[in-house]
Amino acid sequence: MDAFMGKAGSFWFSRRANKEISSFGDDINSFSDSIEGGTKWLINKLKGKMQKPLLDLLQEYHLPKGLFPQDATHYEFDEETGKLTVFIPSICEVGFKDSSVLRYATTVTGYLEKGKLTDIEGMKTKVVIWAKVTSVSVDGPQSSKVYFTAGMKKSRPRDAYEVRRDGISVETY
Repeated sequence: MDAFMGKAGSFWFSRRANKEISSFGDDINSFSDSIEGGTKWLINKLKGKMQKPLLDLLQEYHLPKGLFPQDATHYEFDEETGKLTVFIPSICEVGFKDSSVLRYATTVTGYLEKGKLTDIEGMKTKVVIWAKVTSVSVDGPQSSKVYFTAGMKKSRPRDAYEVRRDGISVETY
C-alpha cells in the first residue's frame, strides 16, 4: 500500500509541477509581448515619431474611445495599409453599461477605416457562447449606435462604449 501511495503522490506532484511550469511559460510569453509593444513605442519616440494616444486615433476614425480596455495604451498603426495592432498586457474581459461583455487577447489586430475596424483578430463577445468579433462599425461621427459583427451584425448603444473601463484578467482567450 505504501508503494502505491508513493507512486500516486509522485504522479500527482509531477502533474502539478508540469502545470505550474506551463503556467510560468505563458506568463513569460505575455510579459514578453508587453515589453515588445513598449519597446516599439519607445523606439518610435526616440526617432521623433510620436503617435497620438489610442483614444485620439479612435475618435479620428469615428469609433468610440472605450472600445479597448483602459490599459491598452501601446499600439502600432500603419497609415498606408490601415493595419492597427493594439497591445494589451494580459487577456481580459470588459463589461459595459449595456450589459455586453468583450474579451480581448493580448494582441488585437484589424484594419482601420473611417467608421470601422474590420478583419479583427483577438476580440470576442458573449452572445450565448463566446463568438469572435470580426468587425466594429458606426454610421458616422454622430451615430448613436455601434455595430458589432460576430457571425451576425448587432447594434449596441454607442454611449456604452464612450467610457474607458478596466479589463478584468481571465485565464484563457
